Amino acid sequence: MSGGRFRELLRKYGKVALGVHFSVSAASITGLYIAINNNVDVESIFEKLGMPSLGKEPKEDENPKQPSLNTEITTVDTDASSDGFIMELPVKNDVKKERNRTTELVASSGGALALAVLLNKALFPVRVPITFALTPPVARFLARRNIIKNNV
Repeated sequence: MSGGRFRELLRKYGKVALGVHFSVSAASITGLYIAINNNVDVESIFEKLGMPSLGKEPKEDENPKQPSLNTEITTVDTDASSDGFIMELPVKNDVKKERNRTTELVASSGGALALAVLLNKALFPVRVPITFALTPPVARFLARRNIIKNNV
């Protein structure tokens, strides 16, 4: 999508094209904000769609080993000790919880709204064709309702 085509769209439809573009942007930011607040891993969705990621993935050796919160206490009866005591030993589960990069980015970037705006910028190549597709029907609708004066 070249800048010339967008200028042509603005010349032909004027304020309607700007209104449609800003409406698509607002809807995009709103949807992304809601998704981020509901802990959807937006970055992995972008990666599946072939969009560039926002942050550098940390390497395996950069992550400090954190203790697992999934520990169970298992009762072990040891026959070797004749004192009759039962020992309770913690046993760690090896279940790895998947990281949610979106949550990490929200914490580091200053909030969900900031991340939603940033992701909206990354979606510009998707928003422009939507604007091109929606502007003519919206302009015709507004002209039929006599909301705008120019006939399209």
